[in-house]
Amino acid sequence: MATEGVPEPRNAYGEELRQRREHAGLTQEKLSQNAIMSRTHIAHIEAGRRKPSLEDARRLDQVLDTGGVFERFLPTLDSRKVADHFAAAAAFEQQATMIREYAPSLVPGLLQTEPYARAVFREGFPPKSREECDRAVVTRLERARILDDPVSPVMWALLDEAVLRRPVGGPMVMAGQLRHVLGLSHQGRVRVHVLPFESGAHALLESAVTLMWFADSPPVAYVEGLKTGTVHDLPSLVHECQAAYDLALGDALSHKKSVALIETVAEEYDHEQQ
Repeated sequence: MATEGVPEPRNAYGEELRQRREHAGLTQEKLSQNAIMSRTHIAHIEAGRRKPSLEDARRLDQVLDTGGVFERFLPTLDSRKVADHFAAAAAFEQQATMIREYAPSLVPGLLQTEPYARAVFREGFPPKSREECDRAVVTRLERARILDDPVSPVMWALLDEAVLRRPVGGPMVMAGQLRHVLGLSHQGRVRVHVLPFESGAHALLESAVTLMWFADSPPVAYVEGLKTGTVHDLPSLVHECQAAYDLALGDALSHKKSVALIETVAEEYDHEQQ
């Protein structure tokens, strides 16, 4: 299914790379040395989790003597439903065994309800048509289907209190959204912690971050800003992001107190509707 996970063209591209590499008698490590790329990057391309850059494709063509195959078919990898800067992270998200996310202002995409997601997309710029908004909402909800599995991925959501207090879509939408998060929490599907305003400055204050772990490859960190986002796989940088998350988590309310606060805020939104 080519949604916000691994698009089918990427699977085919990755399989073609694997076959040609093996035909050339090269391991991923040897190909990485010859093409001046990291072995991890090549592994992610072969698994369909990452799109190679134009220079990557040219080097692969040169080393594997493919006559420009990988460069010519690079444009086919753009058949995706998410923003360019999020595509790699979306693919990783579908493969992760553990996801830990810090959200500074909005409920994480994986936890959003349909009305909440629609309210978010409606206020974006440039403005979306009704049809574009519908497609974006469907794609976001499809991403969340990874939570249909009762166990994997394990997900922790570290929410700034601003996430609870910002009335995205109005009181009714917010009450429903917060109760959706509570439902996932009560099911044991998502562990939630809230960073209260009284905590002041903390280690993740500067940006949103998502940490992801996998069964067969090293962890990555995805850092996002307005219209930008970067997946980091450099071990030292990923470790720094993990350490910052742990520090901020130490400033947050306990899971039990966080759930109680979310319930209180949901009730406040209910009262606003009356």
